[in-house]
Amino acid sequence: MAKRHYIPITADVPGVSDQSKALIRKVIRTALTAEGMTLPCEVDVSVTNDAGIHAINLDMRQVDRPTDVLSFPVFDLQPGELPDEEDADPGTGLIPLGDMVLSLERVQAQAKEYGHSNRRELAYLVTHSILHLLGYDHLDEGAMKAQMRKREEEILALLEIQR
Repeated sequence: MAKRHYIPITADVPGVSDQSKALIRKVIRTALTAEGMTLPCEVDVSVTNDAGIHAINLDMRQVDRPTDVLSFPVFDLQPGELPDEEDADPGTGLIPLGDMVLSLERVQAQAKEYGHSNRRELAYLVTHSILHLLGYDHLDEGAMKAQMRKREEEILALLEIQR
């Protein structure tokens, strides 16, 4: 049997249901498949609140404010570039893609602000983070951002999640 992706999810806030955890895992697996990542990977996910993500943002990025999602990639990739078997952890056989931190408070607030469901907002932020772990970025307002937004929408369409 082929080894599957390992996606541990920890939460330091209430309200992270088994259904939400299942959605996070499904979105990650769908995004990895859509990007051509067939080797088994590990993505560590933490769900927190605005105070928790604010502290991590300040500590890791020296940005003194909360945000919706943080991504900490292991590899310095470009869009379309993937790690390979040599990048796997020898002990687990898994490729460690990196860490994702989500603010449940931001998920709920942004869903309300944008007029869609918490489910849609959570799926969008998880997709956004996975693309960051795979080398996508949106530092400019031009081609890089447009490329990332296009992939986000394509992946959400595969999941049949619309705005």
